[in-house]
Amino acid sequence: MRLLTFRGGIHPNDGKKLAKDKPIKDVLPKDILVYPLSQHIGAPAVASVKKGDQVLKGQKIADAGGFVSSPIFASVSGTVKGIEKRLTPTGSKVDCIVIENDGEYKEVEYPPVKPLNELTKDEILNMIADAGIVGMGGAGFPTRVKLSPKEPDKIEYIIANCAECEPFITADYRRMLENTEEFVDGMRIILTLFPDAKGIFAVEDNKRDCIQKLKQAVKDEARMEVKALQTKYPQGAERQLIYAVTGRAINSSMLPADAGCIVDNVETILGIHRAVSEGKPLLERVVTVSGDAIESPGNFRVPLGINHQELIEAAGGFKEQPEKLISGGPMMGFAMLTLDAPVTKTSSSVLAFKKDMVSRSTATACINCGRCADACPSRILPSRLADFAERHDEAAFIANHGLECVECGCCSYVCPGKRQLKQSIGSMRKIALANRKKK
Repeated sequence: MRLLTFRGGIHPNDGKKLAKDKPIKDVLPKDILVYPLSQHIGAPAVASVKKGDQVLKGQKIADAGGFVSSPIFASVSGTVKGIEKRLTPTGSKVDCIVIENDGEYKEVEYPPVKPLNELTKDEILNMIADAGIVGMGGAGFPTRVKLSPKEPDKIEYIIANCAECEPFITADYRRMLENTEEFVDGMRIILTLFPDAKGIFAVEDNKRDCIQKLKQAVKDEARMEVKALQTKYPQGAERQLIYAVTGRAINSSMLPADAGCIVDNVETILGIHRAVSEGKPLLERVVTVSGDAIESPGNFRVPLGINHQELIEAAGGFKEQPEKLISGGPMMGFAMLTLDAPVTKTSSSVLAFKKDMVSRSTATACINCGRCADACPSRILPSRLADFAERHDEAAFIANHGLECVECGCCSYVCPGKRQLKQSIGSMRKIALANRKKK
């Protein structure tokens, strides 16, 4: 079996053995849940409840704030305590709806659903939008928008991103094993929107049991196929995944749809299944809790809005006080200031490590070894771009293709001088993109 891949990339210790064999466990929240109005790309949601309101599980508590936005739903029943600024896992303070859980989990009555073959494309898209589905791999792009390209007839591939290439995270792996049929049904729903497209389940070959189970599940599906990818980081990055699966290259000025592709994460596709086949909005997700400071690493199905501290408690607490907490993966995730932050739609994991190896490292001068260029999946020159960024030379940064960086961190990982290349490049890239938007 030929393994699909891209040029560049790295092979970090994946750390997945800590949680990969731990079945998904359900966790009930304590008394307070927090729902940020900004947990997706685009305009923040607009609260539709006020302090003192009684809400039911599954009730909409915030409306989409525009076309590129997404509604939010209560994942418990209880009382709205207020709308106030709270910290998110990324460290920003945003407006949040705070609900006191009554512990009864009284749920709204969901409308009956029609069979898939009786639904129109617009009805399917509206159900996905109304359920609050966004890209749950980390980007948070509203899924209804992604599934509405300008030229839908040119879409040839729907790619399920099953790579889960970030170290330590195993939530998607457990989802593929434990919710296979629902996952395939989600793909079937998307293919209904694009009658000329083929569905591809792209799985790294360190998940051979998932590959076999998915192949068995789609053996009678003429429009679905499972493809094995070489295990390598960042195999799950959108540009690298599209190239590995189709051989088509895209750059920073293009969308996947320009290459005839749409890419969705495992959890997102499962959310589509729940929205269209069960008529239920997005209320929960699976989160990996792992790292060498965690007593019992595992994978937990939790209601959105639950506090991260409760996740740590569900995993047995800390073996010892960690020096480093990360929301998401160690390569592209965010260092957490505190565990007093809610799980959002894009929270794939919380990792705790005994030692903060990055802060203990001392950067030295570049020795022009070229390792960063060899590892870069975007085929740019990170050491040079970092120099331009540190000198605030935006023109040179852009001229040397700095906007093509996908901020995967491969360059920082391989640098023998321990230079924080990705951070420097990422900061300048954000400045350049903001200036371009102003113009």
